[in-house]
Amino acid sequence: MACSAVVNLQLSKMMRTAWDAVRRALASVVEALIGAVAAPSVTWNRMTAGTDEPAVPLSVNYHFTRQCNYSCGFCFHTAKTSFVLPLDVAKRGLTMLAEAGMKKLNFSGGEPFIRDGGRFMGELIKYCKTELSWADISISIVSNGSLIQEKWMKQYGEHVDILAVSCDSFNADTNRTIGRRQGARTDHVAKLYKVREWCGQHKIAFKINTVVNTYNVNEMFAEHIERLRPVRWKVFQCLLLEGENAGEGALRDAARFYVTDEQFDGFLRRHAGVRMLVPENNDAMRDSYLILDEYMRFLNCRNGKKEPSASLLDVGVKDALRGSGFDEQAFLERGGVYMWSKQQLSNAELEW
Repeated sequence: MACSAVVNLQLSKMMRTAWDAVRRALASVVEALIGAVAAPSVTWNRMTAGTDEPAVPLSVNYHFTRQCNYSCGFCFHTAKTSFVLPLDVAKRGLTMLAEAGMKKLNFSGGEPFIRDGGRFMGELIKYCKTELSWADISISIVSNGSLIQEKWMKQYGEHVDILAVSCDSFNADTNRTIGRRQGARTDHVAKLYKVREWCGQHKIAFKINTVVNTYNVNEMFAEHIERLRPVRWKVFQCLLLEGENAGEGALRDAARFYVTDEQFDGFLRRHAGVRMLVPENNDAMRDSYLILDEYMRFLNCRNGKKEPSASLLDVGVKDALRGSGFDEQAFLERGGVYMWSKQQLSNAELEW
């Protein structure tokens, strides 16, 4: 089954080759359009075509821990280690990224609130907004929401621009099947609504992330999404990565969660009227993110698995980026530049 899913994924990618060629031919037009609507404070310094100069790390996803209290069956960043950098070393790495041009930092995992109840992450966020204030970095977080406490919001919320909570179903049985639960606790949806309320109170832009898979592909999300009113509803196609959730060495076998392009497109069509919807299929996702792991290595996914670069702490940001596999044009084409700062959002978008 896992082999079949991977083969289907490869066939799908081949079928899209012609369209990708057209897409890239229009890249300059897309970039101009994105530049017109992007935040004024964001300056995109794209590498010169035909050179080997690495990309500017404009938007970085920092997976500082792989540990998680949930066991989602499709997870493609699994708990292979429990390593977390010392706080002062992590701060040094973030300073290096800021000096290299980083303007958006997304904290993820694993589950980022699992480390010291979120204090480790909170101190890094505060550091970015105070000691690195000259860099004007926007901060976002992706969390399953279960470990977020209001006292954390009171202490660190002022420094957070966007908080995304993952929600793959509004049905308790489906969440249990997927693995979005901790032990016998299945209050994921109730906590989602509570976190939304706290975001409104603390003026944090609220976002929802959903992974479309075989267990939710026919579910209708529109009513709940309209009630929760996220600034963005990011909808991903279930992704298979060798060594993470597929193949040899993987801690998960996500083949039973995989959906075809046609199934994913069907989900999107049924939710086309949801104005916050931002879709992302496997092709758009795979090479368009700068993923920084717990050792501050960029993870190259171009070969269908995560291959780490050297740590930027050892070789510097520029040399580490050369091994990142990052596709700048794919980043632009999927709309990677948008309103990152909550100061640029209206009160109506921030308030409950």
